[in-house]
Amino acid sequence: MSVVVAFGLASIMLCIGLVIRVKVPFIRNMLVPTSIIAGILGFIVMNTGFITSTDSNMYINIVNYLFAIMFISLTLTSNNESESEKSGGKNIAKGAIGLGLIWNILYALTPLVGALVIMGIGGFFGMNPIYGLIIPFAFTQGPGQASTFGTVMEQQYGIENAATVGITFAAIGFIICFVIGVPLARLGIKKGMAKNLGSAKIADFIKRGFYTKEEKREELGKETMFSGNIDTMTFHFAIIGLCLIMALLISEAVSYIPAIGSTFSGLLFVYGMFSGYLMKFILKKLGIDYMLDNTFQSKITGWATDYLVVSSFMGVPLSLVGNWMIPIIITSIVVSIFVLAICIFFGQRIGGRNDFERTLGLFGATTGQVHSGLALIRIIDPTFKTTAAIELGLMNLAMMPSFLTVLSIFAISSGTFSWNIGILLILAPVPVYLILLKFLKSLGKKTYTWKTKPESEDENEEIDTFAAK
Repeated sequence: MSVVVAFGLASIMLCIGLVIRVKVPFIRNMLVPTSIIAGILGFIVMNTGFITSTDSNMYINIVNYLFAIMFISLTLTSNNESESEKSGGKNIAKGAIGLGLIWNILYALTPLVGALVIMGIGGFFGMNPIYGLIIPFAFTQGPGQASTFGTVMEQQYGIENAATVGITFAAIGFIICFVIGVPLARLGIKKGMAKNLGSAKIADFIKRGFYTKEEKREELGKETMFSGNIDTMTFHFAIIGLCLIMALLISEAVSYIPAIGSTFSGLLFVYGMFSGYLMKFILKKLGIDYMLDNTFQSKITGWATDYLVVSSFMGVPLSLVGNWMIPIIITSIVVSIFVLAICIFFGQRIGGRNDFERTLGLFGATTGQVHSGLALIRIIDPTFKTTAAIELGLMNLAMMPSFLTVLSIFAISSGTFSWNIGILLILAPVPVYLILLKFLKSLGKKTYTWKTKPESEDENEEIDTFAAK
């Protein structure tokens, strides 16, 4: 019953959040997603003490499972190769690899920044610097990873409330993503750096957050099943459920591996990805992979993401992290400024007309999640004329070496390595990433500056009017 109540409360928060998103001009103009608003409301409600039928631990568990479901759904969705080919393969590859390598740099450097900040101020609040190492899971990967890796640190290494601290970092990261990202996008429009905007006016449905009856709408997908037999939605969720059970069985099997089994058995999302790819392979071999509709599958991914964000906020118990909120907030702000600086410095040097879109998307992806980065890109490229959105998705291919950072953080947490050795191991790949950026020609001269001006006076007037609004 507590699971049902938890989903019900999250749904209520989403409904209220949608009304606020539509009715409050400031929030509407900031383009804050409903899930963020709902999450903040849910955080307040959960910490009032009036809700007794469910608790923050339930939401942390929900985050873990939704994260696995989200990755299963992503792997069940086919890649749109024809769209990539039309957009220019070389440019996409360059952008995707460049973004991925910059992401790797941030993944390696942010735990160092987080640990240093908490070393400086955490002692006043009784907070161990080890918690600063959690921040890359939260900022560059989101609440799902923060909860997953935090749970491993709790259960295997005795780092109390690591998952809760991780989710708190992730929740703050989502807020920072839009508090900084939206003004940055508007500044880019004003300075003429958003060269592919076409118009300085953001589409009404983006600001409004929903489509009117008269507006052209996106398709939800196509029926692949006869509803008199089994509904298409039922079939899609049944496949996801099957993959989830497969992932749980793999996780259980991994737990029996000597020495490393207890640590790696908690990575349910990894086994979810494997199960999804295996299922996709089987369906393709049977010639029935068409039964999974890509568009509808992406909507399931979106559903899981929205509820994951809300649950992340509602899984933060103020009673546990209340004494640490000041160092957590200070650490989040310092890391955010650092992330912004890195994104701008490297983002404007990847090379290409859409480097500002890449910068904005990368900042969103390294403070929230990839879909947060896509939301920021859509402000300055509403019809996705540039390849930035595709590159942001494909950058995962260049992010595989980041697992070395995870292993180093685990080694420090378990006491296997000292802080000095552990930090050196975390930093060791950074020079390699920089060399690869230079070698692959994704680190060159600036393609835009903050002194850039619109190309015409008419455009300048139009942009200034929009920025003022």
